[in-house]
Amino acid sequence: MKIVRTISGLKKEIRAAQSAGKSIGFVPTMGFLHEGHLTLARQARSQNDVVVMSIFVNPLQFGPNEDFERYPRDEERDTRLAGEVGVDLLFLPSVEEMYPEEPAVTLTVHKRTNALCGLSREGHFDGVATVVMKLFHLTEADRAYFGKKDAQQLAVIHGLVDALNVPIEIIGVDTVREPDGLAKSSRNVYLLPEEREKAPAIYKALGLIKQSVEAGETDVASLKQKARYVLEEEAGAVIDYLEILSYPALEPIEKVNETIIAAAAVQYKQARLIDNVILPVKGSAPCTAQ
Repeated sequence: MKIVRTISGLKKEIRAAQSAGKSIGFVPTMGFLHEGHLTLARQARSQNDVVVMSIFVNPLQFGPNEDFERYPRDEERDTRLAGEVGVDLLFLPSVEEMYPEEPAVTLTVHKRTNALCGLSREGHFDGVATVVMKLFHLTEADRAYFGKKDAQQLAVIHGLVDALNVPIEIIGVDTVREPDGLAKSSRNVYLLPEEREKAPAIYKALGLIKQSVEAGETDVASLKQKARYVLEEEAGAVIDYLEILSYPALEPIEKVNETIIAAAAVQYKQARLIDNVILPVKGSAPCTAQ
C-alpha cells in the first residue's frame, strides 16, 4: 500500500493507474476506521483494480460548537487496517494541503437537507458536498463507496452527482452493526459504559417501525409514536429526532405508500448517534440512493 499526503502525489498515482487502464474505486473517510469503513473498502476491492481511500477530517462540515478538534484520530492504526483490507493507495492530506487558503468557491446543497441532521447542523452538507466534489476530481474514480448509516449524506451525494453530471458511480453499502444491533460509528468510543448498554434501543425502535410496516401498518404518526416510546423508555438519551420520510427525497409523508426512511438521532453526554432503516415499499419506484 502506498501512502501519499499531497495532492500532487495523489494525482501522479492516479495518472499511472489510468495509463495502465485500471479501474479506480474510492472510499472517502474521516478515519478512526471501524468495520463499516473496512466493509466499504472490501467491496471496492472486489469491484475495482485499484482502491483509493482518503482519511481527512474535513473542517468545512463541522459547526462552531461541534467536535472537530475532539474527533477521534489514530493514523497508525488506520494505516494498518487499510493495508489489511487491500487498499492500494491511502491519501492522508492535512487541512493545509486541502485548503491552503480560504476556499474561493464552496457548494450549497438546496434539496434533501431540510430534514434530519440538516435541521440542526446548518451548513454541514454544504461542507460535505464541497470536500466530496474535490475528492472526486482528485481521484477521478470510477466508483465511490458510502455507508447507508448516514442515509441523508448518501441521498445528498446522489443529488450532487446527478445535478452536476459527475462521471462516477455511487455505491451505497449496508450499515455494519454490532451483535446487539448498534450501528458501527467512530463516535461510539465516546459512550459511557451505561450508555453503550442502552444505545441499541435506537435500532430496536427503528426495527419496530420496519416490522410494523411489513405487517401492513401505514399511518406515519402511529408508527412514530410506537418507536418514540421505545426510545424514551430504553435509550437513556435526549432524542434529537425520530422521523419517517420519503426516500431519497426526504419529504414529509402521512401514509407509507413509497420507499421510506425511518431515522433517529439521539444525544448522549459526549456522542450524538444516528441510525436508520430504508424500507422499499412494494409497487413504489426503485430507490436509486441505496
